[in-house]
Amino acid sequence: MAEHHSNDGRIAHAHAPSYGINIMIWLILISLTVLTVAIAGIDLGRLTLVAALLIAAIKSAFVINYFMHIKFEDLLFKVFLWLVLLVLLIILVLTAFDVFYR
Repeated sequence: MAEHHSNDGRIAHAHAPSYGINIMIWLILISLTVLTVAIAGIDLGRLTLVAALLIAAIKSAFVINYFMHIKFEDLLFKVFLWLVLLVLLIILVLTAFDVFYR
């Protein structure tokens, strides 16, 4: 791994997942996309949207952790990511209440 010196004297390591891990994550994402399309063809009633959102959340977790390298970042980046996800969840819940209780 390449080493980079920061201004405060610490050595930062560049994180680059191997090609095998990248291919495995890519295959998982393709599989989850196929699963999403398959679920769209099945009548699950109101659970269809929940299933699609759950699969999309799992796919975004893989992309964020591995392709955006959040898995290897400092705690501060992870805290801000969780804060953004919390705000998104609040917006989705408020929108659902608006739609279901009109």
